[in-house]
Amino acid sequence: MHISPYHAPDFFKDALAKGRHRDIVGGRWEETGLIQMQILLDQGLDPHHHLLDIGAGSLRLGCRAVPYLDAGNYWATDLSGDLMRAGHMSELADPARLQSDHLIEDAEFSLIGVPETITHAIAFAVFTHLPMNHLRRALISLRAACPHLEKLILTVFEAPIEAYLIPFRQPDGVVTHAARAPYHMLRADVEYLLHASGYEAQFPPTELPRGQQLIVARPV
Repeated sequence: MHISPYHAPDFFKDALAKGRHRDIVGGRWEETGLIQMQILLDQGLDPHHHLLDIGAGSLRLGCRAVPYLDAGNYWATDLSGDLMRAGHMSELADPARLQSDHLIEDAEFSLIGVPETITHAIAFAVFTHLPMNHLRRALISLRAACPHLEKLILTVFEAPIEAYLIPFRQPDGVVTHAARAPYHMLRADVEYLLHASGYEAQFPPTELPRGQQLIVARPV
């Protein structure tokens, strides 16, 4: 069994061949992209900031962030470079505002090629589909690669400890699991990972699609 549907052989190739670059990033394209952008604005993102969109997919956020940010200030990583390029070609009002080398294929959260200038990072609906050790890797890589980072915004699915080992229905209806995608986590574990990796975090009570929990983390 693959750790997520996205890791199945030819998943992206088959979906992109069918023109499904929007559908395969979870649906609710317009709604979720607007929510992502509003979260960033609420957290103080200004045009002069440098944004890293981790797990950017087909640029659901990028098509909004690129016109808002000063030219050259948006960077993206994803498991699939082809998926990001499909978004670049299809979803940006002015594709020339985003250089192709700002789209970095990165399956391991190594962040190789991401510039030190990054001030803000977002990983929306990324660690909901990956085991917890991927979150640890991303947190440590981000601290090392981006010394000027001010804020990291991410989402997870949570479950209470009494329901951790069983399928758990989230407030928005999706059922999450401890050992397969979509994954849930204990808040205590997430807090520990953040603290041990050099971050302090807040858990705002924000209603997000599919019942995700918003986390705002700052390097310390």
